[in-house]
Amino acid sequence: MTSSFNLPAVHSDLQLQGMFAAQRAAFAAHPMPEAAQRRQWLKSLREALLSERQALVQAVDADFEGRSADETLMAELLPAVQGLRHAERHLRRWMRPERRKVGLAFQPAAAQVLYQPLGVVGIIVPWNYPLFLAIGPLTCALAAGNRVMLKLSEATPATGLALKALLARVFPSDLVSVVLGDIEVGQAFARLPFDHLLFTGATQVGRQVMLAAAQNLTPVTLELGGKSPAIVSAEVPLDAAAERIAFGKTLNAGQTCVAPDYVLVPNNRLAAFADAYQRAIHRLYPRIANNTDYSAIINPRQLQRLERLLEDAASKGAEVLDLYASETRQGRRLPPHLLLGVNDDMQVMQEEIFGPLLPLVPYDNLDDALAYINQRPRPLALYYFGYDRAEQAHVLRHTHSGGVCLNDTLLHVAQDDLPFGGIGPSGMGHYHGHDGFRTFSQAKAVLSKQRINAARLIYPPYGKALQRLVHKLFIR
Repeated sequence: MTSSFNLPAVHSDLQLQGMFAAQRAAFAAHPMPEAAQRRQWLKSLREALLSERQALVQAVDADFEGRSADETLMAELLPAVQGLRHAERHLRRWMRPERRKVGLAFQPAAAQVLYQPLGVVGIIVPWNYPLFLAIGPLTCALAAGNRVMLKLSEATPATGLALKALLARVFPSDLVSVVLGDIEVGQAFARLPFDHLLFTGATQVGRQVMLAAAQNLTPVTLELGGKSPAIVSAEVPLDAAAERIAFGKTLNAGQTCVAPDYVLVPNNRLAAFADAYQRAIHRLYPRIANNTDYSAIINPRQLQRLERLLEDAASKGAEVLDLYASETRQGRRLPPHLLLGVNDDMQVMQEEIFGPLLPLVPYDNLDDALAYINQRPRPLALYYFGYDRAEQAHVLRHTHSGGVCLNDTLLHVAQDDLPFGGIGPSGMGHYHGHDGFRTFSQAKAVLSKQRINAARLIYPPYGKALQRLVHKLFIR
């Protein structure tokens, strides 16, 4: 079975430029939408998502040719709707000007920060969570009062068409518009002179997006990925750790940018953890074939990439365990695999896996595990399993990552009051909740003075006694 959805692609830069110009003109006419207007936008979007949720679930399932409906509801629509509710509740406080202090030497005066919309925001959406990773940044951009253009992935055509139709019913095109099309359309989209551009996707593509944005000095937020490690401590109960890691690794069949990419396990617990992980996987998914709880790999190209990783690892000496070897594989549902005896020469340890393959890496002591992580590019997420508070603090102090979960995986991403973003090769910038509102706003510094101008006392000509007193009092 293959997808039969034909995308009405944008064929020229001129069409994109026309859409962009219409939004820029609309923003110029209404540059500072009131809180009530923004809250209505968010409310209308939330209600539309809820009313169309079944159609959206079906569209995502069609694109994956086997995507768990419960996963789409739980991992896409739930956080999207909750994010909209959170923004509606807190928007007035976010918009309120912030008073700042003025130094004694500059009195009398007042200082504040005003948060203004940037203008027209571009959002490039990936295929792995096409709803949440479109609605999440859209929520932040609308809350900040911007106009928004979204470029949806060509790998999810059914979802693209469904979301385009939904947003067209909710918003005029000069407020929110959706662009569908292939890679060339995406490249043209990134070249538009947006006031801010947010991209979610692969690191190598992120470099190209940043290069295109640089031509217009467009500020960017890059949400990339990388190899997010999990550390199993020497004391944590293995069944609890294995179950939580198994959930994080198999949600959406591992096609999650913050999925645990590999697990560092104490040498003397490696075999026991491997057994616990296999038990946990089989509790979550008693079978893979015809199991609608387990999602498929998005397309043949991604499936072939994952199979090549397995072949490469096996050819270089890894022990590759298919946890459902007795089943006949059906469609693109790739079973979870464990990989033991891995090394840095294997492709599976060099690139982000983005699938249900889990390498186990042994370590002798915690500092060795941290050193292993710190010798590699900084990851988007890090997971530590252990209940000792001192060890938790040690891990937090001695590692860098976009975010951290202690004794869990993935769930920090769904917290509306936590920033989400990477560091270095895993991205730059943050969004979600208040942090997203600030990302898509200009923090305008305002210093106010009225009739009294004490500063004139230090105007030229210099050398006056009062100026010497100011030097004595404040330059020390």
